[in-house]
Amino acid sequence: MNIRQRKMIGITSTIIALIVYTLVAMAIGGKFIIGYGVLIELPAFIILGVGWLPLVMVIVRWMSRPDP
Repeated sequence: MNIRQRKMIGITSTIIALIVYTLVAMAIGGKFIIGYGVLIELPAFIILGVGWLPLVMVIVRWMSRPDP
């Protein structure tokens, strides 16, 4: 698989992963976090806000590998 194919798959999977992660994070935030005050909500939403980064970092690392 060449780098162009990996980038196309990587971009598509990144978009799908972000959509799914956003929906899951909204469900978790709405169900378990809302209503507990700022001291709980702020750190929880910060963690949920950056929680997608490790997943996307793995995808970007995979798609930016050089061709053999």
